[in-house]
Amino acid sequence: MFKVTASAADQVHQAARQGGTEGLSLRLAAQQNPDGSIDYRMGFDDATEDDIRMNCDGVDVVMAPEYVPLLDDATMDFVEIEPGQFHFIFINPKDANYSPPTAG
Repeated sequence: MFKVTASAADQVHQAARQGGTEGLSLRLAAQQNPDGSIDYRMGFDDATEDDIRMNCDGVDVVMAPEYVPLLDDATMDFVEIEPGQFHFIFINPKDANYSPPTAG
């Protein structure tokens, strides 16, 4: 099942308010590269009849059925990569570049 962290959900809601896209769903897509890594795309959009729909931590998420196999075990987070630089990231064990978190 696809997950959205509370931090990512807060940022999605904030982006929707700032962009005037409140009421639209967050559309996700993924494509696997030849090296096994995965590219992710997202944006606000209306849901279509064929979409897979879910509510993740208050975010209405939609994706076309063909993307479900790549996204079903992934988690979207919003993290500080470097001081003052925040980005959405996808934590996905199906991605060749995935490395599980270590206890520290």
